[in-house]
Amino acid sequence: MPEGDTICRTARTLQRALGGRVVTKFTTVLPLLARVDDQSPLAGRTIERVHAVGKHLLIDFSGGLTLRTHMRMNGSWHIYRSGEKWQRPRVDMRIVIETDAFVAVGFTIPDAEFTNDTPQLGPDLLGDSFDMNEALRRVRERASEEIGNVLLNQQVVAGIGNIWKSESLHAAGVNPFRHVSELDDATIANILSIARKQLRASANATMRVRHAVYQGKLCRKCGSRIEYRKQGEGARGTYWCPKCQG
Repeated sequence: MPEGDTICRTARTLQRALGGRVVTKFTTVLPLLARVDDQSPLAGRTIERVHAVGKHLLIDFSGGLTLRTHMRMNGSWHIYRSGEKWQRPRVDMRIVIETDAFVAVGFTIPDAEFTNDTPQLGPDLLGDSFDMNEALRRVRERASEEIGNVLLNQQVVAGIGNIWKSESLHAAGVNPFRHVSELDDATIANILSIARKQLRASANATMRVRHAVYQGKLCRKCGSRIEYRKQGEGARGTYWCPKCQG
């Protein structure tokens, strides 16, 4: 599943290509979007801004309409020049936004809607105005839960997925299966600070970031064998080093 850093990079790419341009044609196979477009057509509207909030990608159009998409496991946005051949089959197409110069194609996007509301999420770790005190408060409310699960809860903090859950907890030296009640405020703040730093570094990276534990065999810090276990109700995969993280 794309995490906040990936969505941030996608939003920047779409903003560079589409920002300020007028929609010449909008096509979708998603009935919910098609119904709205029938009543309030996108063609003729200006794309005012493309931005990310947590794992959600938002495209703001003139007239106060916003398209929110969530990639889940397999969704993606591609940018093409007009007439350029797509890299994925047409059967995977869900949304097409055309302008005079570029075409944005959303492939296998399972979650999309037109909305006037920003998603109700916790503090965005990639946001410029990240509120550490509010994030700490929300984590503390989950005292009986494992910290690895809490970090994935987008209503607590937005932007973290399996990769940066595992990586930030490893960098902080915290076992992902410890309960929030076992951690003091300084430890939680350190985890969040590390996660924010890692996400922002990845969002700005021009090369693939090397991971310390995620999907690895040996810990890049101490060389111990990395362990893996499903965690939480969603059975999300967690990687950790038994030596560095206890």
